[in-house]
Amino acid sequence: MPLLVGRYVNKIDRKGRVSVPKAFRDALVEQASGFAGIYAYPLFKARAIEACGEAFMKQLAGSIDDLDMFSDDQDDLASIVLESAHQLPFDPEGRVVLPPELLDHAGITGEALFVGRGARFSVWDPATFAEHRGKAFARA
Repeated sequence: MPLLVGRYVNKIDRKGRVSVPKAFRDALVEQASGFAGIYAYPLFKARAIEACGEAFMKQLAGSIDDLDMFSDDQDDLASIVLESAHQLPFDPEGRVVLPPELLDHAGITGEALFVGRGARFSVWDPATFAEHRGKAFARA
């Protein structure tokens, strides 16, 4: 599985398109088995978007299936992640179109901050991330 690290800021155009950082895109395309793009869903712990490649999405779906069938935990995670996920293909320039509901959830308007998180990444409004990171740094 690719290792996604670092932070990158990219502009969102009027159509909601944003370029996925080349380092992230290259790593995800390399491990894809048929789908060249990302899966994106609301991050339920913060006002951000979480995104990953196909391999991590399959792993995530499998881990949800491993929870007790019909349990609240399984239902909640399936609702937040699987039911809310969007399959976003890369265009020829390496961009994706972020759906309005994800942009609204994260409060993202003109710029998107991509933050590597190992096998996945998150997409933030830069100011929201600065506040979140400050709190995380203080806790750590």
